[in-house]
Amino acid sequence: MSGQKVLPSRMTFQATKNRLKGANTGHKLLKKKSDALTVRIRQILKQIVESKNEMGTSLREANFSLAAVYYAAGDDIKYQVLQNVGPSAGSRVTMKVDNVAGVKIPVFEKVESEGKASDLTGLAKGGQKLDQSRVTFTKALDSLVVLASLQTAFVALDEAQKITNRRVNALEYVVIPRLEETVRYIATELDELEREEFVRLKKVQSYKKKRIEEEQIKAAEMEEQIKASGMVPKEAKSLIATDEDPDLLFK
Repeated sequence: MSGQKVLPSRMTFQATKNRLKGANTGHKLLKKKSDALTVRIRQILKQIVESKNEMGTSLREANFSLAAVYYAAGDDIKYQVLQNVGPSAGSRVTMKVDNVAGVKIPVFEKVESEGKASDLTGLAKGGQKLDQSRVTFTKALDSLVVLASLQTAFVALDEAQKITNRRVNALEYVVIPRLEETVRYIATELDELEREEFVRLKKVQSYKKKRIEEEQIKAAEMEEQIKASGMVPKEAKSLIATDEDPDLLFK
């Protein structure tokens, strides 16, 4: 029997079947969404590993280039660099939104501003090493922005996949089995009601037939009794007979 108390009627049966059909359709769509998220997460994980390796290489090269700058220009070069840094940041990070299977994920992009540091920095000594160090740190910053974008997207997609999997499991193991059980229960009850109605109609028909037969038997017995007693009634004269009545006034 169904765990839910439902009225076994045709309307409820059709409504429950429609709900079951919608649940199956939703389960298929959510399953496809979960598969798409799984594929996208695997791609992002692969990109994260590659980006981490690239960022590690970029940071190592940047630190080596910084050590080369200190070796070529001395420790005082950092004060010259700080004096030539502009009031605004040379690089900014912007964000746009990407859509993956209905899940919105942020994507970070690095944008270079127009203001740049003065070219006179390191003019006396160490200028070439300083330019190389600037290039290597810029590459490291690009790798860091890409890695941050991938990590943020991975967290968002992983959370969305968990929610989607919970919904898929709820539909597959809770909602759909309950609806199927309800449909079977209503179908069984309707079949039982149809059988009861059929038996009731057969009994009513049998009772009517029996009653008619009894009335026919009683009528036949009554007719035999009348014939046996000799009290057979004469036939009544027809009101629309063609015989004319005698004329009493004009003879």
